[in-house]
Amino acid sequence: MFKKNDSFFDEVQKETKVNPQELLQLASTVSKANLKDEGTIRKLIHRVASLANKPVSREKEDKIVEAILNNDMPADLSSLGKMFNSKK
Repeated sequence: MFKKNDSFFDEVQKETKVNPQELLQLASTVSKANLKDEGTIRKLIHRVASLANKPVSREKEDKIVEAILNNDMPADLSSLGKMFNSKK
């Protein structure tokens, strides 16, 4: 299925331990999701955390939900990474 992008997906799987097919399914789900609905956002956060095998505290989950609902998500990956890696 991936052919041309096999090396990219192999690298992603190597780094994240996440099956590329699961990432594609998640991307499809996100693209169709109502990101103005708090419940939907929370479900997506839980799914991503589960795929990544990383816990997300309630405080961090609340911060992510608020940022998405207020269209206040960082525009670049560096800032996004800082948001997710913050200890608060």
